[in-house]
Amino acid sequence: MTGLWAVFTVAASAGQTARNAMQRELAGSLGAVGATHVRFLFGFPFALMFLTGVYAITGEALPNPNAVFWVWIMLGALTQIAGTALMLLAMSERSFVVTVAYLKTEPVQVAVFGLVFLGDLLKLPTVAAIAAATLGVLLISFKPGGEDKGWRPALLGLVAATSFAFSAIGYRAAIISLAGTSFPMAASFSLAVGLTAQAILLSAYLVWRDRAVLVAIVRLWKPSLFAGFMGALSSELWFLAFALTSAANVRTLALVEVLFAQATTHFVFKQKTSAREIAGIALVVAGCALLVWSET
Repeated sequence: MTGLWAVFTVAASAGQTARNAMQRELAGSLGAVGATHVRFLFGFPFALMFLTGVYAITGEALPNPNAVFWVWIMLGALTQIAGTALMLLAMSERSFVVTVAYLKTEPVQVAVFGLVFLGDLLKLPTVAAIAAATLGVLLISFKPGGEDKGWRPALLGLVAATSFAFSAIGYRAAIISLAGTSFPMAASFSLAVGLTAQAILLSAYLVWRDRAVLVAIVRLWKPSLFAGFMGALSSELWFLAFALTSAANVRTLALVEVLFAQATTHFVFKQKTSAREIAGIALVVAGCALLVWSET
């Protein structure tokens, strides 16, 4: 299974790019909370399907989680809700690519939190890979002389990154707490529990605070269903990767998402790539390659 985590991570990054773009479009009609809820409400049935598939294929019994699992899975679920809402708010104030750059400060935070809370020690090449890839993202995304929209979008993006970092640590800790369980079952079970909890909690919040948003979500069920599927599929792949290696490794390699966004900008929208962006791409590729090499 050496290197399998990298395959899961790259595939998850591609799916997440598509899901983020769809959620950003839905945010215009549903608002940040409504668009956030789409990935959970329409995602948890698919998560249950993935878990059923793993059970049918392996015949393995469902885990019997302890209290530690429930603490970590709820931390992951709640901070992911917060991170998604903050991300969509940031995207409403800055461009998609620039917002992704703020979010991709996450690997540095994950590395620190993973060391503090899980004791995940990092090799020196891994630290270098995180630094190189993060610097590459900043070079790609921050354009000198661009429009200044103040500190608010930057703060929203950075706090979103912190929320996602805590979410990654929570999910990784929940998965590895299921001792004696195979990695596909541990990952799929954790995802099903997490997404179901998120769907229930956010539905209850909207019933209490803004029922009109729930009605609007139902009316937009077709794009919401696809966004939910892509979200659940990406999350399944993330969780499989978390079951095999540290959260810092997974979230650093996930920086390839910026390359997908850059490729879309260049090949689909026919925008030229600057020398600065080429240098950033080279750093991201070098950092990701170094990470995979050092961890396989």
